[in-house]
Amino acid sequence: MHEFELDTPLGRIAGLRGGQSGAPRVLALHGWLDNAASFVPLAEHLHGIDLVAPDLPGHGASAHLPPGADYSFAAAVNAVLDVADALGWDRFALLGHSMGAGISSLVAAACPQRVERLVAIEALGALAEVPERTVSRLRDAVAAMRALPGKSLRVFPDPTVAARARMVAGAQVGSRLSESASKLLVERGVMPVEGGFVWSSDPRLTLPSMQRLTESQVRDLVAGIECPTRVIFASPAQSYLPDELRRERAGLLPRGELIVLEGGHHLHMEDPALVAAAIGDFLTVPRDG
Repeated sequence: MHEFELDTPLGRIAGLRGGQSGAPRVLALHGWLDNAASFVPLAEHLHGIDLVAPDLPGHGASAHLPPGADYSFAAAVNAVLDVADALGWDRFALLGHSMGAGISSLVAAACPQRVERLVAIEALGALAEVPERTVSRLRDAVAAMRALPGKSLRVFPDPTVAARARMVAGAQVGSRLSESASKLLVERGVMPVEGGFVWSSDPRLTLPSMQRLTESQVRDLVAGIECPTRVIFASPAQSYLPDELRRERAGLLPRGELIVLEGGHHLHMEDPALVAAAIGDFLTVPRDG
């Protein structure tokens, strides 16, 4: 894959691109605090597509949102559409992992006229919240945002130390990463400063969301995804999306299928051949096929 940059209304978007020009168009959206390198291992096993993996705003080498802006799912939908517009793509498929799969779900539901196919890995829809948590979530998010300017970034002496820290952080939330996968993400996710390296991602990405959809809203969203959809989940399931719930959501897809594979949350990086086999020729089927 090779580097690319695009100018969008939200600022510069950087990323990686590979595959065949003129082949079926696929936008690959990475997970939270990951970057375009998330798809490097999988790209080696996907053939017959034009694969574009952007660093989403605030991630990797892409620009941060302006001061006062919020990293919401709604804003991410427009960011994805801005990338597609800058590429000149009127219609395309989406390949998303984790947060990227959640964003892809929203884009597919919101713009059925533009999204041909969807492969969602380790997420479908968005994280839901019970209505009774609305006020406490809002208060926590505002307090965290107001406190952020007083915090300093951790400086790592070299990228290797950052990679190990990324592995530890992932393990703490049930997302174990091998050293090789962590290094891929970290190489694209740090920037040099005096005394070492810091994360290049926007610190605002670590703040709690001000609001979330309810489960009923998420289910309506999933049911509104009209394109053919292939959902790939790892087993065992993540604690925040139990197996019963993710199966219920997948069952709402009008043209969907669910595949469960043994592996961890980053299975597309840790076992890319297995995930590529599960995707098969799904992304290369002719338009509207």
